[in-house]
Amino acid sequence: MTVSLTRAGTECGTEVVPGDPRYEALRRGFNQRFIATPDYVSVVSSTSEVVAALNKYLAGHRSDESLHRRITVRSGGHCYENFVCGDDVGVILDLGQMDRAYLDQEMGAYCVEAGANNWHVATHLYAPFGVALPSGSCYSVGAGGHVTGGGYGLLSRQHGLTVDYLYAVEVVVVRDGQHAEVVIARRDSPERELRNLWWAHTGGGGGNFGVVTRFWFKGLPKPPSEVLLHAVAWPWEKLKKHPERFKSLVRNYGLFFERENTQELPKSLRGDYSDMFTLLKLTQRANGKVGLITQLDATRPDSVERLTAFLKWITKDLRIDPTPLDRRMGEHAPMGGLQVPTRLPWLTATQTLNGSGDNQCGKYKSAYMTRGFTEPMLNAIFRHLTRDGYENPQALLQVDSYGGAINLPESDDTAVYQRSSVLKLQYQTYWSWEKDSNKDGVADPHDAEVDASIAAPHLRWIREFYRDVYKDTGGVPILSPAGTAAGATAKTVTDGCYINYPDTDLDDPEWNRSGQPSHLLYYGDNYGRLQETKEYWDPRNVFRNAQSVQPFTR
Repeated sequence: MTVSLTRAGTECGTEVVPGDPRYEALRRGFNQRFIATPDYVSVVSSTSEVVAALNKYLAGHRSDESLHRRITVRSGGHCYENFVCGDDVGVILDLGQMDRAYLDQEMGAYCVEAGANNWHVATHLYAPFGVALPSGSCYSVGAGGHVTGGGYGLLSRQHGLTVDYLYAVEVVVVRDGQHAEVVIARRDSPERELRNLWWAHTGGGGGNFGVVTRFWFKGLPKPPSEVLLHAVAWPWEKLKKHPERFKSLVRNYGLFFERENTQELPKSLRGDYSDMFTLLKLTQRANGKVGLITQLDATRPDSVERLTAFLKWITKDLRIDPTPLDRRMGEHAPMGGLQVPTRLPWLTATQTLNGSGDNQCGKYKSAYMTRGFTEPMLNAIFRHLTRDGYENPQALLQVDSYGGAINLPESDDTAVYQRSSVLKLQYQTYWSWEKDSNKDGVADPHDAEVDASIAAPHLRWIREFYRDVYKDTGGVPILSPAGTAAGATAKTVTDGCYINYPDTDLDDPEWNRSGQPSHLLYYGDNYGRLQETKEYWDPRNVFRNAQSVQPFTR
């Protein structure tokens, strides 16, 4: 096994300490709910600087000392929980300067550095090479976290998950608990330990095994030269008066993807829809509308016909005319000009969809679904989106289409366990500080520190919403039972949660009464191999958070 060992003393990058004008910006990420107070932020621009910065941190703690002030890693800063910017963080490694995406001739693969964001990767792979990663639509998400959690986007139903193309990964690890090593783990590495390390980064989550600095991908697909982009919305004013119509829209949407490629759909819908990706935006009623965004391959001669057939079928019981999607819904900006399907170059459409939302606080939850929605689920969704006492136009349940090529690999081919789902759900609520609770003349994070009422209604709404949708399975979307007989119907329609949408409530018995802990909901039967990998590469548990993979000895 070949590794590179670098001792402390090498340049550690740029260290930003309290009092530096940059400190306020660099001690926080996308979610303004979590702001750390690290001793310093180390802004690194090379693997050698990562090694030196990590060695400096380790040199300040004897091997028998507790690493109570964690070292954390930020690529794009989109962690939804306090895993990077928690109260117990001593050092943040900022990889944002490591942002290249290029063809590595020696490796024979496309290399993406961990700090590169989705938009940078899209432009730097497509313009010169005509290929793309099937990754997310939010432009500012960094590769370091996105890829390690599995990664998916609008091309995934046609081409699979991001990690389905991962060939190799460069990781700075601390195998002996005290010194940093640079390791390149390949899919075809001869040593099992290196293959395990590669495999762990195909969906095992970021911040678990070391500091990822580079990824290499092989066999990347070519996106269609042009796509159809379509966005419509339906007014809540009419939907609220007719709950059955709302439920019919959501029910039919789920049934389409459940029954895709089967004889259960009408003949007009039995064609190949793997190139179609959709986002159903079920907003809280204060938004005024619910929306639907659709993208599909425009180079196919039947693309308009297929889109029309899909829309006609899911809205067959709605009897409400569509309107423009002319307001923000979660991370997506208004798209009022797309009510008529619009033909755009793929890269242009990708730019149109790119969004991160405003600088706000947020809470998120997730669920995989192997079938469409049950009637109790539909009732709970409508009830919580329309209930009195909570008004927030930026609260929603987003239902993404899933399946297709994503479900071709086996559940243990990668660390992404869920390979039989047809929908992927993200519960979201956003808010700002809004008021000057500490009377210093401004609204800022200090107000939330002294006034729990700023966050409380939003947290209560999303927690109760999620709990009630999965009331029959202990308040969470439990894993589907393994070994369901051929032709039999599983008792549950869910299959756990997505590690890139982490949710610490999954480990709180008040909100999870299922008996399935977070690591099972995220990783299923793959957790044991992840623990084996953790035990070998990070036995001291240097890289950890509230839901990180734990070595066997801990």
